[in-house]
Amino acid sequence: MTKRDVPPRWDRKMQQRLARGEAAALGELYDRFASLVHGLAHRVLGEERAADAVTRDVFAHVWQHPDTYDPGQGPLRTWLAALTNRLAVQRLRTTGTAALARGGPGTTEDLERTVHHASVAARADYIVQSMPAPLRAALELAYFQRRDYHQTAVDLGVTDDEARRRLRLGLQLLSTAHDTEAPGSPPGIGGAA
Repeated sequence: MTKRDVPPRWDRKMQQRLARGEAAALGELYDRFASLVHGLAHRVLGEERAADAVTRDVFAHVWQHPDTYDPGQGPLRTWLAALTNRLAVQRLRTTGTAALARGGPGTTEDLERTVHHASVAARADYIVQSMPAPLRAALELAYFQRRDYHQTAVDLGVTDDEARRRLRLGLQLLSTAHDTEAPGSPPGIGGAA
């Protein structure tokens, strides 16, 4: 493992504290990542109560099985995102399959398409939230405020070339939302998992 691949100290310490059963560590973890977990779950499931349930399940899993996170495999944030995606997709499939079994509308293929689209959308959200602030700011100006690269440069106080670079990098990162095996992506996020 190279120096650059070493997980942040906070992640290693948090995993150790959770393994020792420190309730305060779980509270700290929840405070730091609950909005990420809930947001990703809501993006996949599309409903508040289901996202609340998945959020509870994610943090219950972390508390009951702190050893399932390996700091050597990557950041805690990425692991939580992957766990959230897996549990949310599982729940979406379960409720969708149950609805089909009760004679609800649609087919198994429709359900798989829904699961795939929800996973891609959740991955895109994760990518945007995780990208560096300068890239995110450039994308937000270009996408939400309909700025071209020159207007984006003026708004950000950077050169036109720097604005183009930020937009290009941000879009390249976002383009990996459809990739199931994108380098550096959270495992299990992107495909129908």
